[in-house]
Amino acid sequence: MARRSRISSAARRRGFALVLCLVAVAVTGIYLMKVGDVWRMRAQREREITLHHVGREIQVAIRRYVENGDGSYPRTLDDLVEDLRGSQPRRWLRRAWRDPMTGGDWQYLPAPGDGFLGVHSLSTLRPLRQGNFAVEEAAFAQAGSYADWRFAYWPGQPDQD
Repeated sequence: MARRSRISSAARRRGFALVLCLVAVAVTGIYLMKVGDVWRMRAQREREITLHHVGREIQVAIRRYVENGDGSYPRTLDDLVEDLRGSQPRRWLRRAWRDPMTGGDWQYLPAPGDGFLGVHSLSTLRPLRQGNFAVEEAAFAQAGSYADWRFAYWPGQPDQD
């Protein structure tokens, strides 16, 4: 009998250690899920800031392209990187930026006639930023996705540099 109680006492200790190990794994898993959520939100916020900054750069570049040429709109972002319409090439953008939210190409907003007058993301994610936009970006506050953030230039639009 004494032997039986020793075995069951050792088995109980092993069982307790197993339960303790499972609880530790579960707590670690929950912690890592929370850390993952925070990391995902931080990464999305950084991409959102980049989207807004690059979108505004493209919008200003389109305005400069239209106002400093024959009034036509660019056909691609490469036209803004190297404008060959005059005798001297001009650069309105440093490079043809990719959509920071998707890593892919922008969706062009067609201009009357030929070319494009703006861009928007193809991302369907809901924006984290919901307010505190400039007056000309007031529609961004009601955006259901980043695809609703439109960066465009229409003639007669006030300077936004």
